[in-house]
Amino acid sequence: MKKTYHKSHHKPKGRAARSNAPRENPLWDQAARWYDALVGEKGSYYQKEIVLPGAFKMLGLHKGARVLDLACGQGVFSRYLFQKGMDVVGMDISSKLVDLARERSDKKICFESGDAQSPDTLKGETFDAVSCLLAIQNMERIEPVFKNATRWLRPGGKFVVVAMHPCFRIPRQSHWGWDAEKKLEYRRVERYSTELRIPILTPPFADSESYTLTYHRPLQSYFDGLAKAGLKVEALEEWHSNKTSQPGKRSRAENRSREEFPLFLALRAVTVEK
Repeated sequence: MKKTYHKSHHKPKGRAARSNAPRENPLWDQAARWYDALVGEKGSYYQKEIVLPGAFKMLGLHKGARVLDLACGQGVFSRYLFQKGMDVVGMDISSKLVDLARERSDKKICFESGDAQSPDTLKGETFDAVSCLLAIQNMERIEPVFKNATRWLRPGGKFVVVAMHPCFRIPRQSHWGWDAEKKLEYRRVERYSTELRIPILTPPFADSESYTLTYHRPLQSYFDGLAKAGLKVEALEEWHSNKTSQPGKRSRAENRSREEFPLFLALRAVTVEK
């Protein structure tokens, strides 16, 4: 769940079709094995506890609904949706992650390697819903992605985007701090309004040649991009950590700060009626 995208002219032809897209080597191909080991079969702790059930609830799907899991990674949410009775297509930039998704998943799930920014991707395909979980912040250009979401959605379809909260969770630009006098844990945000391109070492502490990219954007950029693509936000949710600290001098402050500063931002958008 993440990324930037290479071009695919391939269209799904039945279940579990393999992509004819060129097997390039994007940044997420380099990190594929590490990311797969980190996330595993059913997702990381926060994915399992918060993101997957939260996104599924926001999608409001009926059994048999056709869903595009955009930037599906190794297929965690695709498998989750399939187990709930959905008709699932998973797509990702990384052909290596797509291969891992196929290895881990039921053959009835169709996985594709494709470019979420290309107007030719999945041409002619429509879905009852499109999801993009913890990946929009890894895409260089969001406007064409949102336009494609509009094109892919059937009338009444829903587009759900979940991201690390752009107000409080900005890599290298936001940090926890401790005020000893007030016995208060606070969140320090150094930059917010400026859009940023931030390299992230993967795995952490790896050499400087092994990295992925994350793109910070303020809320305005997301809302403007959706509106220009013909989508309107009909729901916004902010999801907090459900963890609690062990008893100690700072545990009360730490628990309070978790309740005040959300981890994730979730948006549900629908096409604007003309």
